[in-house]
Amino acid sequence: MASSSINNRKPSEIFKAQAQLYKHMYAHIDSMSLKWSIEMNIPNIIHNHGKPISLSNLVSILQIPSSKIDNVQRLMRYLAHNGIFEIIKNQELENEEDQEEEAYALTRDGSRHKKLLLVKGSELCLAPMVECALDPTFSSSFHKFKKWIYEEDLTLFGVNLGSDFWEFLNENPKYNTMFNDAMASDSKMINLALKDCDFVFEGLESIVDVGGGNGTTAKIICDKFPKLKCIVFDRPKVVENLSQSGNLTYVDGDMFTYVPKADAVLLKWILHDWTSKDCIRILKKCKEAVTSDGKRGKVIVIDMVINEKKEDKQLTEIKLLMNVSISCLNGKERTEKEWKKLFIEAGFQDYKISPCTELLSLIEIFP
Repeated sequence: MASSSINNRKPSEIFKAQAQLYKHMYAHIDSMSLKWSIEMNIPNIIHNHGKPISLSNLVSILQIPSSKIDNVQRLMRYLAHNGIFEIIKNQELENEEDQEEEAYALTRDGSRHKKLLLVKGSELCLAPMVECALDPTFSSSFHKFKKWIYEEDLTLFGVNLGSDFWEFLNENPKYNTMFNDAMASDSKMINLALKDCDFVFEGLESIVDVGGGNGTTAKIICDKFPKLKCIVFDRPKVVENLSQSGNLTYVDGDMFTYVPKADAVLLKWILHDWTSKDCIRILKKCKEAVTSDGKRGKVIVIDMVINEKKEDKQLTEIKLLMNVSISCLNGKERTEKEWKKLFIEAGFQDYKISPCTELLSLIEIFP
């Protein structure tokens, strides 16, 4: 029957299906090409060049063997096709010699910030995020999907690393630093969005940033609201060498045991790391923190909200992709219905969702 069904289909449909299958089969080359460009420092080379750089200049700076020049060109063309770089046409180059070959520029569309997302040292550089996500120690975990799916409790990282992810970070300073640098780089993007969210922090006297890492977000909040007492609460290995400054302090501890008392608790990209059962445990501790001494504070969650009916297809695809990715920790990206269920089970009465970034939403939840 299967053979007959296939034979009855038009040949063009079969070939389109083959092309789509191959697209998914080779999709890992997208991320590996991106990783290669950062490892080779190409975004910085182009940025420092001050203008589009020709292929010959690029390979000269990279000291590439002549036998590999064609491979560099293939990678650059593919990255340009995907919008990471831009190929400049011959007539757009000033030097006549350069007009004989193609040249590469950081993408010219969009804002200045968009051009610098991969330039190390720039204000909103996401290169540390790329380096961490694509480090083979972590990314090789996704080869273990089959083994992991039959394990009752182990995370995907647990299957591959042989230990809990957070324990692995505590025991491996190199990867702990890599992870914290990645989270700090992503926090800078969220901080850009928070500059338009003053309403969230107005009227607060104190706030705890749970899992706040090195304090990147807390520092932004402190600068904007100098009278607001900010506490960064994270694992001992994260905050042990960080010192307080002004209205910013660091406290170590376990969010499953307790959360420091405050008017508000911030959970920025935290809950998606955990199962629903663990999220409820965390939220209950946060509720205790903001309702102590008769107060009725709030919990601020910055995380994804999947809404396939209202989002464009590409945005939903990214969120669903990240929903699969976060399974490495047995975490989950959630719909509004799933978020609401968590809030109710943790004892909260109401919530409000506001836009934050293209991917993330800001959710205020009230006891």
